[in-house]
Amino acid sequence: MKLLTTFVTIAFALPAFADDDGFGAAGLLSGSNKEDLPPIILSAGEPLSAEPWVLKSGTYYEFEIQGDGSQELALVGPEFFRAIWIDEIVVEGLEIRPLGLDSVEFDEAGEMEIGFIAIKPGSYYMKIPGTTGETQRIEITIQ
Repeated sequence: MKLLTTFVTIAFALPAFADDDGFGAAGLLSGSNKEDLPPIILSAGEPLSAEPWVLKSGTYYEFEIQGDGSQELALVGPEFFRAIWIDEIVVEGLEIRPLGLDSVEFDEAGEMEIGFIAIKPGSYYMKIPGTTGETQRIEITIQ
C-alpha cells in the first residue's frame, strides 16, 4: 500500500515540474531553446566558416551545409558528431533521423540542414578530409 501511495503522489506531482510551454521539465526541443548557426560552405579553396562555434550543452542548434558543386567535397568530424544528439538531417525535404554520423559528402551542388542538441562539453572540429589548412576546418567548443 505504501508503494501505491508513493506512486500516486509522484504521478500527481509531475505536472508541477512542466514548463509553461508544455514541453516538460527540460524543454530541450522547445522553440525558446533553439539557435541557428551560420552555414558551412563547401566550395573548392574557400573557407568553411568565418568564425569558430561556441555552443552551450543542452541547447538545440540548426545549421546548413551548402555545397556549390565546384568539387566533390566531404566534411568529417566524428568526435563532434559523437558529442551531440542529432535530431534530424534534412536533404531536399527528406528528413533523416540517424543513430549516429561520421561524415557527410557532396558529389554535386546541394544543401542539407542538421538539427542537434549539444551534449558533451569539450573542444571539437569538423574539416574537409585530407586538408591541413586552418580555413578548411571549423573549431567547435561545447561549454
